Amino acid sequence: MIWLRSLLFIVAFYGWTALMCFALLWMLLLPRPQMIAVVVWYLRTLAWLERVIVGIRYEVRGAEHIPDGPFLLAAKHQSAWETMKLHLLVRDPAVILKRELMWIPIWGWYASKAKMIPVDRGAGGAAIKSLIRNSRPVRDEGRPIVIFPQGTRVPVGTYTPYRVGVGVLYESLKIPIVPLALNAGLYWPRHKFLKRPGTIVVEFLAPIPPGRPRAEAMRDLEERLESASDRLVMAAGGPPTIRPPVTAPAERRERSAPASAS
Repeated sequence: MIWLRSLLFIVAFYGWTALMCFALLWMLLLPRPQMIAVVVWYLRTLAWLERVIVGIRYEVRGAEHIPDGPFLLAAKHQSAWETMKLHLLVRDPAVILKRELMWIPIWGWYASKAKMIPVDRGAGGAAIKSLIRNSRPVRDEGRPIVIFPQGTRVPVGTYTPYRVGVGVLYESLKIPIVPLALNAGLYWPRHKFLKRPGTIVVEFLAPIPPGRPRAEAMRDLEERLESASDRLVMAAGGPPTIRPPVTAPAERRERSAPASAS
């Protein structure tokens, strides 16, 4: 039964998305806020398909921790599910994503119009500089900036070190970090066909205020985000993440490439 429902959902999801990509091209002529309103409507239709066909619902906790002004939303990244809920969770987010995604026909046009933040993960120091440069106007607009600290989707129970991008932005933009824990990978596994029915929980954690030493803030972010996500995963019957012992400051374990969506 789960196999059949997953198949029906995949057909409905891709069919509806392909139709909307072409049917909503007129949105590119709208002012950006109006286009974002239509995008939110489309994402709500996907959530409806998930609920009706597969039986996936979601619950939001800790919304009181969302600041009024700009902030970094450092989200755990376990599956494609959370990328389709960001506009339903916070107002008008700018997502840091791989530059190659902007080259996808039609989809890339929408991402450009929505003012997402592309980054070339292979450009090293130049990528960091462009990340900061492209993020500052978004901060000045008061929009949240979404970053996946581990830089890619990480399966439940697997550990991947946090990358340098979130720390650099925290230090440069001088805005708080709001960690976002979740357990979506249990129900929408990475690179898996089957989708499990159940309630995905996303939880906003208390912000890390600006102004702290970068290494200290990043250690705090990793510990809190990993612990909270493990708590949500284990409460739903999933495995905890096996992390290596910390033998050096978090700054020494940061990768040279910035984090981005995959």
